[in-house]
Order: sequence, then structure tokens, then C-alpha cells
Amino acid sequence: MKKVGFLLFLVLMLGIASGSALAQNVGDNSVYFTTYFANNVAGAPDATARVINDGTTVTATNDGSLWASFYVFDDSQELTECCSCYVSADGLLSESVRTQLTNSPLTGVHPPRGVIKLISSSTNASGPKYGSPSYVNTPTAGLRAWATHIQSTYNRFPNGPAPYSQTETLFADSNLSAGEKTMLESLCQFSILLSGHECPCTPEDYDF
Repeated sequence: MKKVGFLLFLVLMLGIASGSALAQNVGDNSVYFTTYFANNVAGAPDATARVINDGTTVTATNDGSLWASFYVFDDSQELTECCSCYVSADGLLSESVRTQLTNSPLTGVHPPRGVIKLISSSTNASGPKYGSPSYVNTPTAGLRAWATHIQSTYNRFPNGPAPYSQTETLFADSNLSAGEKTMLESLCQFSILLSGHECPCTPEDYDF
């Protein structure tokens, strides 16, 4: 009986320890996220990127404001547009892939598919339209993002009523190296200097 009691005690302690570990791992400090877009063509539904500020940076002296720095690439690994969009603490930002993130590409060619990268920053890393054109991020945890994806169903259901369906996923947590950060900021700077504009940002009160 003593052995059984000791084993039960060990099981109980392991359960408590596991619960504590799980509690400590709720949430994370990610600052860099990636996703994709596809079927960004006429006749297909528009995709949307949505970003929330979870308020983790709010303090007595900090209102918790953050910037969602978007970097949009086509499927040939070319940066087409970039911008930093303001997100207040507990705020929601919604960006249309078609009319905002890919509407005015540097090359003039609207990418039908590609990659969206996002840095959660406490500084504006955009061009002169939205303030001082520093283009430099200060990676700061606090943003979480989701994206809808337009999926083609034609090959699977060629006679079906709708050639497209939609899915939604979280932006994937990714690793932001110093080299990647510098490259994104430099490409964005050159893109805005050459094109004269950055992708527009929707005000928070105009979610769709």
C-alpha cells in the first residue's frame, strides 16, 4: 500500500508540474509573422488580413500603440508593396489584399499570388505619408493576425456552382533575423522612393 500511495503522490506532483508549465506557456512574444495569398484575380472574392493589438504593452506611461508593418511579395520573391499601419491597444485593423496590400505594386503588375510578412513594431516604419520616413521597425510583441485565403475549387468540382471557397488561418509565427529585418526595411525604403507611395491603411473604425 505504501508503494501505491507513493506512486499516486508522484503522479499528482507530475500533474501539478505539467499544469504549471502549460500555464506559463500561454501566449508568446512573437514579433514576426508570415502568410500567403492566392487567387488574387478578377472574379474571385477578396482576401482580408486582420490584426489585433492584444494590449500587452499598455503601462502607466505607454498607451500600448503598435504598428503592423506589412511587406508584400509576389511569387517571384519580389517586394511589391509595403506600409506600416497603426493599431491601438485592443484595436482591430482590417486590410483588403486586393484594394490595399496589392493595389499599387511597384512593378505595375498585380500579383495573383504571393507572401505577406508582418512585423509587430512600436515604431512607424513607413514612408512620408504617415510621418517621419525612418523605415525602421522596433520589434515589439503584442500584435496577432489572421488572413482569409481564396481557394480555387474548379479542378475538384468543375461543374460546381462556386469556383472559389474561403478559409482563414492565423499568420504563422516566424523567425526574424537581423538580416531579414534589415532587408525588409531597405526594400521598403527603395520601393516607396521609386513608386512614391506605400500601401494604404484602413482606419480602425472602418473594419469590414
